[in-house]
Amino acid sequence: MMNNRIVLFCLVSLVLSAAIVFAHGQGREEISLHGGKMGDITFPHHMHHGVVNDCMVCHKDFPMEPGALQTSKKAGTLKKKQVMNKTCLKCHRDRKKAGKAYGPVKCSGCHIK
Repeated sequence: MMNNRIVLFCLVSLVLSAAIVFAHGQGREEISLHGGKMGDITFPHHMHHGVVNDCMVCHKDFPMEPGALQTSKKAGTLKKKQVMNKTCLKCHRDRKKAGKAYGPVKCSGCHIK
């Protein structure tokens, strides 16, 4: 009976560990985004995994797949600058107000000319 519990505990631990590793390994480490006239953006995707800890904070607006932002804009389901203004910059500014580490709070902080 005790051996069965140990085996079950080990199996559950293994599955949970694999799930955590898989979740943190999703997507590319950095993503290059077309940024229009302001210049492109190199988005540190994996760094945001560690800070945000909930993919749906960002992905509520667009699917988790390559090219999703551009595809959603072309389809009309996402407005230009919607994610950057209502998600990215809002989060960065909220973190700054809270005295936490934060990312760029101005457009020029992300766009590369």
